[in-house]
Amino acid sequence: MRAVCLQHVPFEGPGAFASALSKRGVALDSSLVPNDGLPKDAGDLLIVMGGPMSVNDSDQWIAEESAFIRSALLDGKPVIGVCLGSQLMAKALGATVRSGSALEIGLTPVRLTDAGKQDPVFGTEPEAFEVFEWHGEVFDLPQDCVPLAGSDIAPLQAFRYGDHAYGLLFHLEMEASGIDVLCQHCAPDLLKAGLTVEQVRSAALPRLPQLHHTADRLIGHLLQSSR
Repeated sequence: MRAVCLQHVPFEGPGAFASALSKRGVALDSSLVPNDGLPKDAGDLLIVMGGPMSVNDSDQWIAEESAFIRSALLDGKPVIGVCLGSQLMAKALGATVRSGSALEIGLTPVRLTDAGKQDPVFGTEPEAFEVFEWHGEVFDLPQDCVPLAGSDIAPLQAFRYGDHAYGLLFHLEMEASGIDVLCQHCAPDLLKAGLTVEQVRSAALPRLPQLHHTADRLIGHLLQSSR
């Protein structure tokens, strides 16, 4: 089996998803889409990562990637979209992506919907739990999708399309090194949110093992569904 990862900046990679794939013997191919273009296919599992750009930007590669994701979704391919990746999924399925009322950065509480409580991946989480975030845009629920979780600022934090595709505004895969690099590359966001690097790190680091456990469960579920 082979997973394909679409990256948009070098510093937002697959993180804990890569570890979950490796331990299952699944190869992982990554493409830095704005530089390299799109891969020839979506593999057996498509992972679409984050980035500081907006899906509403006019770059040609954004339109091309949106069409690539839509094709994978309609083909029944297992897909994970993270942050910008979830926004690209939402756009590919016809939903509006817009600025949120505030930045959500660092550890953020989210609450499961009734459907989220029944979800095969997120149903084992408490009704309210904390996730790692770094985003300023939000989206509406795409047609034919199930809302799984929300927060005060982003009423839709996670959705599922069919049984095989998950859009997550938050980062299950984020590792400690990834937080450090995000803080470095996106320092203006910290300033705007009134946060320090130490505040973000100290709150998030104890939570990462549980997020990685959920990331592993998500990978396992989607690989099972692709067989």
